[in-house]
Amino acid sequence: LQVFDDEGKDVTPHPLFHPHPNAAVPRQGKPLPPSARFGATGAGPYGSSRSSVSNASTTEPVLDETAEPASQQDTTVTSSDVPVRPEEVKEELTKEDLDRSVDLYLTETETIWLLDVPSVVVSAESEDAGRILERNKVYADICKNRPGNDRFVEKMMQTINGAAKNKEVQCDQIVMEDKGVLVTSWDLYDSFNLLEIKPTSKAEGTSAAARQSSKPHTTKEHHQTTSVSPDTGNVSPASPTRVLESAVREEEERRSIAILTSENFQRDLFFMERILMENIFQPKLAAYRQFPVLTDPDVTSDTSTAAAVREADQKEQGKGKKGTEEQRETFINPSIMSDINKSLEEVVPPRMEQLWSYTCDLTRGHSVSSMAWSKVNPDLLAVGYGAFDFKEQKKGLACCWSLKNPTWPERIFQCKHSVTALDFSLASPNLLAVGMYNGSVAIYDVRSRNDAALLDSSESTNKHTGPVWQLRWVEQDRGPTGAGKAERLICISADGRITAWFIQKRLDCTDLMKIKRTEREEKKLLGMKERKSEALISQQAAGMCFDFHPKDTNFYLAGTEEGYIHKCSCSSTEQFLETYRGHKGPVYKVAWNPFSTDMFLSCSADWSLILWHQDSQTPMLTFSSTTAVVHDIAWSPKSVFVFAAANESRVEIWDLGVSVLNPVISCPASPREKFTSVLFATNTDCLLVGDSKGEVSVFLLQNLAAPSGDQV
Repeated sequence: LQVFDDEGKDVTPHPLFHPHPNAAVPRQGKPLPPSARFGATGAGPYGSSRSSVSNASTTEPVLDETAEPASQQDTTVTSSDVPVRPEEVKEELTKEDLDRSVDLYLTETETIWLLDVPSVVVSAESEDAGRILERNKVYADICKNRPGNDRFVEKMMQTINGAAKNKEVQCDQIVMEDKGVLVTSWDLYDSFNLLEIKPTSKAEGTSAAARQSSKPHTTKEHHQTTSVSPDTGNVSPASPTRVLESAVREEEERRSIAILTSENFQRDLFFMERILMENIFQPKLAAYRQFPVLTDPDVTSDTSTAAAVREADQKEQGKGKKGTEEQRETFINPSIMSDINKSLEEVVPPRMEQLWSYTCDLTRGHSVSSMAWSKVNPDLLAVGYGAFDFKEQKKGLACCWSLKNPTWPERIFQCKHSVTALDFSLASPNLLAVGMYNGSVAIYDVRSRNDAALLDSSESTNKHTGPVWQLRWVEQDRGPTGAGKAERLICISADGRITAWFIQKRLDCTDLMKIKRTEREEKKLLGMKERKSEALISQQAAGMCFDFHPKDTNFYLAGTEEGYIHKCSCSSTEQFLETYRGHKGPVYKVAWNPFSTDMFLSCSADWSLILWHQDSQTPMLTFSSTTAVVHDIAWSPKSVFVFAAANESRVEIWDLGVSVLNPVISCPASPREKFTSVLFATNTDCLLVGDSKGEVSVFLLQNLAAPSGDQV
């Protein structure tokens, strides 16, 4: 057959097999003998059966009788190149063929591996056991020496993720059920008042529940009934509604606490607090900084209206006197009247006006022992709180106040003992040195919110054994070899030692001076017998205060409990340069004049203040205005004549250019209050006064005489 397309081309398919032209073609339809159809090449005991066709049958081509010889002309493929499946010949078997015996031989085929998993365990008796043991030993040594080895590098590798597979699991059918709980009115009431019920332990709750379950109880509708043990009063476990509501409340509390303690919320509160304080204290802060005070327009209109009303009343009352005044003015020269009015306007008495007070709940009940301004930030004030009496000792405080918030301190440092002295460093403005009543010295970092001390003298073997009454950071020359100045912390204590502290890995000190006791000089009268010298309990006198010379820091003054003031040098640790005798009681404070550096002032428990000249051992001026102990004094940073003194009963402002007999300003204390310390503001006309109630009051000094530049 031939197949042609529409165009008349021959598209007859070619056969896949083309026999060799020299091969013999047997006639089709010849039956094959049984011996030719089956053959055997061998058999084995465990082989598989395989039937094979004879060589003659495999070489016979399977061709269609209708195929023409033309389709076989171009073929060159032999029967050995292309395997041919022999055509099955169907024939009818006779009874003799069925009864004939046939021999079958089974042979073993090649092994086909479907899964090959190599073993990780080797028998100890195998041939490779020794070699594998050696390899395991080498690997163990490598793993042991790998940490810390320079040749070992640990890095990450990215591997190819396998293809995702979908896995289905068949499970039982999920059955949904609706359940409800009946809640009575008393259950709701108990759940609402759950916070008022005190929690009980597990043991008590179990015993109470067991005792209550053994007793019958009844409940009435619309009444509160709770299962309570009559013996212990413990409450039985709550209902599911109570547990749910308590869980909801706890979750709300946790959320509110998380919000309140977050950093963003704290920062926003800090800024909001500053803004509110600025708005509240704006007029007082403006007066403190000597800026013009901004007033509310509504308030000014009301005050102007009231002033206009008062002026109208005064005019009506003065109409009757106007005629007599005009008659008097006719007899007085107008130039004289102008001079009198000008003199009256100029004579305005000085006064103190309180702006605000640094106080809070933590400082109430603590006495203000010392105050110090920051050397870098004039708005930052450090205040020490403690007690001066041995019987009233308690824990102390060191607080850092800012002008931006007078109601709460910026930093609070809790101290185990009363704070007696403190001062800021100039070289490191963030360091605050604190002296305590037990003799210890601590240094705090004001930049940190942690109230733990940065350094402490507890580990020092030379620490003080008495209260540290005063300390100060002092800049001194490094010596002939070094250039510049070095800052040292100087302390004076009741144990009679003046020490210099060094900040290294720990706080340690050396003695600048050991204050020895000095015998009193008593004038002998005629007829008096000489007294025997009394034995001294201690050879060292208690130090109370000190002050370094403002120009030459190699010299300093030291006040003692005996009432003496010693002039000392840092070069000599054994002898005093001068001794000033004038006080009859302990010297609480001594201060050099910042302008006239040869003069210094001292105050004592003998109710007096004395002005000294360093070249004279006799007092120049003695001030005694009240019969009260003078705790503190301070020179004004703007005038050579002005100084402040804090008595127990009042605070006084003295101006030596006006009077040497009486203070120009005097402010009394409250009945149950004592003034303990004073401090001038560095850049304004204000005075800070500390008292025994823990308040630091800020006063504005007004109408003081302006100092002249040529008077020293």
